Amino acid sequence: MRHLISIDDLTDDQLRHIVERGAGFASGRNGAARPLAGQVVGVYFRRTSTRTRTAFSSGALRLGAHIIAYGPDDLQTNTGETTQDTGKVFALMLDALVARTADDPAEMRGWADQDRMSVINAMSSDEHPTQALADLVTLQRRFGAVDGLRVLYVGEGNNTATALALALARFSDVELEFRTPPGYGLPEELLGRAAERARRTGSSVTERHDMDEGTAKGFDVVYTTRWQTTGTSKPDPDWRRIFQPFQVTERLWEGNPEAVFMHDLPAHRGEEVTAEVLDGPASIAFEQAAGKLHSAMAVLEWCRAG
Repeated sequence: MRHLISIDDLTDDQLRHIVERGAGFASGRNGAARPLAGQVVGVYFRRTSTRTRTAFSSGALRLGAHIIAYGPDDLQTNTGETTQDTGKVFALMLDALVARTADDPAEMRGWADQDRMSVINAMSSDEHPTQALADLVTLQRRFGAVDGLRVLYVGEGNNTATALALALARFSDVELEFRTPPGYGLPEELLGRAAERARRTGSSVTERHDMDEGTAKGFDVVYTTRWQTTGTSKPDPDWRRIFQPFQVTERLWEGNPEAVFMHDLPAHRGEEVTAEVLDGPASIAFEQAAGKLHSAMAVLEWCRAG
């Protein structure tokens, strides 16, 4: 029984194992085993979700588990029961809990303080670890390896960016560059931690707050996320003006002609990315979405079946 609340919960070997297993599920190499047969997985989403909720629900069923789905209005927390008491009840009846809260991950850590039920973070306020795992599975399948890739992330330093930094820093010879709007970068402590880990693997994690396209050249991947992400708000009423230079357009491919385009979806065409890019030949955003199913299966298998 294991938990996955942060990418930092994984050793380097465990991270690579989950990525390899996810790629195996995608290609059919892992066979039709049902390692979760007889188990019950709770899928609790307090925030909206299309891909992650479907991926974990479908993945659990494919692995042989039964699922119980909870929405934001389904639990007695709405009538005053504490989240601690709710977590204790979950642990008495479920084998695994997949939870999206968009809140403090300490809540999930509290639910994980027992020895029976696995807790999987499907998005907290600070990190989206299962998104990063889906991204890694997609990159593994597309390029044959994650090591050695050059990745350009454009947009807000949100929980998706955080997870991507923590994950890619663990691979060798990766260059990860963030281009984030001023005032909307990654948390300083997180960026420093990822950069330090990257140095140990011969990689680099850097950030700058401009969108000088003339210096954004030679990347294998261009990645963005929507500007208004689940569970967040921006205090600056003029934030769209600040974000506008960071829209991903076809101009970026002048310096990165072989790059693929990734987006964690949902996308808002005409805001963070133009339709020409999202729907164009370089885009693998929907392949990336499919990777959520395969990485979810790998995470469930690792948490419950080793």
